[in-house]
Amino acid sequence: MAKPSSSPPLGQNYVFAASGSSLIDASPEKVWNVLLDFKSYKFWNPFVRNQTITDSRKHALPDQSPQMGSYIHISPVHLPPTLDDTSVGMFNKSSAFCVITAADHGNFRIAWDTSGIPAWILRTQRWQWLTEVEADLEDGSGERKVTKYESVETFSGLAAYLVKWLMETKLNAGFQAQADGLKRWAELET
Repeated sequence: MAKPSSSPPLGQNYVFAASGSSLIDASPEKVWNVLLDFKSYKFWNPFVRNQTITDSRKHALPDQSPQMGSYIHISPVHLPPTLDDTSVGMFNKSSAFCVITAADHGNFRIAWDTSGIPAWILRTQRWQWLTEVEADLEDGSGERKVTKYESVETFSGLAAYLVKWLMETKLNAGFQAQADGLKRWAELET
């Protein structure tokens, strides 16, 4: 495994950040494979139900491997998070279109920024990363190496104040629901 990397550079000029994390009893390689298997999201991710690697016009690409410079269409996003697609009203789901700004498969880090919206209106920057840590998961097995999943999205620009006011609590719940779902799915698959 690659050396654990520190937190990614998030900058300091943002209005707010939403985040989630979990300790997962699986190898970083296993968790990374689950995280990048976008087709499996419908089974375990109550927040982001699907992600598709696309070109700049949102046409799906044959190769769904995230690479720096590729685009990612994130849809639907459930707020509040739920695995039940039929129970989500039109005001409780959204989507995002972003460009991948980092895809460091060796160090288990990926990031993307909002695309198609002027940054002065709204800019988001999302980072997800894995590190191997020693932890006791309080399951009777004692301290051992586990994978720590962390995800942070920063929001800046004028619209970020409105997003914060309307959505900050829901976004934090969504990020944590994704972290918890990833933990359940990766440990189930181990």
